[in-house]
Amino acid sequence: MSKPEIIVYSSTGCPYCEKVKSYLDENGFKYEERNASIHKEYFDQLKERKIFGTPATLIDGKLVLGFQEKKFKKLLNIGEESSTTVPMETNTDAESVFHSVNEKVLDEVYDFVTIGGGPAGASAAVYAARGKLKTLVIDKAPKAGTLAITHKIANYPGVREELTGLELLERMQGQAKDFGAEFVRSTVLSVDFSDEMKKIEVAEGTIKAKSVFIAVGAKAPSNKINGEEEFTGRGVSYCSTCDAAFYQDQVVAVVGDNEEAIHEAETLAKYCKTVKLLIPTEQLKGEVDLTALEKNSNVEIYKRHRLREIIGSDSVEKIVILNDKKEEETWEVDGVFLYLGGMKPGTDFLQNAVIRDAEGYVLVDDHLRTNVEGVFAGGDARRTPIKQAVISAADGAIAALSAEQHVNKRTKLRPQYS
Repeated sequence: MSKPEIIVYSSTGCPYCEKVKSYLDENGFKYEERNASIHKEYFDQLKERKIFGTPATLIDGKLVLGFQEKKFKKLLNIGEESSTTVPMETNTDAESVFHSVNEKVLDEVYDFVTIGGGPAGASAAVYAARGKLKTLVIDKAPKAGTLAITHKIANYPGVREELTGLELLERMQGQAKDFGAEFVRSTVLSVDFSDEMKKIEVAEGTIKAKSVFIAVGAKAPSNKINGEEEFTGRGVSYCSTCDAAFYQDQVVAVVGDNEEAIHEAETLAKYCKTVKLLIPTEQLKGEVDLTALEKNSNVEIYKRHRLREIIGSDSVEKIVILNDKKEEETWEVDGVFLYLGGMKPGTDFLQNAVIRDAEGYVLVDDHLRTNVEGVFAGGDARRTPIKQAVISAADGAIAALSAEQHVNKRTKLRPQYS
């Protein structure tokens, strides 16, 4: 079968573009990248097609806006099984620490297995492997997690230079590999924690472990606003870094009540004629300061205003909102940037193996122990006061030291001082 012709329109610093490219790389597909933030001709090509955002991917002429895995699978003829078992040796990243699950992995009994290779899982692998535990990290999409698609990190302790989330994550993973940790790419289908020997079912078979760390990431809820999916990439965006330039001197709405929404509104105000910030609630989440936006003459702030519907023909033209008096209004806008938050932990595969709360977060104690002996959870899999890479990394260290105590049947945790 002939290989498809793939063109990826991207922007510099766009995390979703990196997600698309990583997905194509990991599944062995070659593509032509057209960076619209560097080359004006590519920017103009998108606008001519009434596409106002990146990534925009053409697969044999058929358009996929954003990162839509189901559409990619259909157009690239990727089956469920093959998409989870692609050998990582085909990845174009020669320094990738991940490889496919093989018979050696299935025959082994690991001291410590972490499900998830993000900052929590990678940090845990550093501590566990350095503590002489035979360590395995399982991740279904190593370059698609929250940290991996973060376009800039400037506040990670000890790292003075700015770098991408993926660069930071690869440093952690490489450090763990240097200590002897092993990394595989696969999807965990289910777990069995009923015996002392823990069993983790993946597409290729059963992985066995004496201790397990649940370090899966979180994902946004699937409920969409009317018109959101239809106009994604045609006026609906989730990233000012990727798409702000498309809205030069135009009117956009930013919807959200968190720090990300405020930061993105500040960025868009540098480009747009008017930024209408819709805050669904009376109070913002977290420690967010509106002072700078309130002083900005081209920013309008609307508290207790909710987005009901997005309307347009070829692209976004209007939005329907519910104002603070619970009356519907229709506003003319050129674009909508959505930051409605609400991340949910990806713990459904656990079923009833450990106790979780109503939203799926795993319940743990101060040592990150679940209700099952030898099973730990941290990072986005548990409730934390705030989601930051450094907090997840700290969770990984605690979980690994707790696992070392469990595996070696110690009475106390043994810290690593040197």
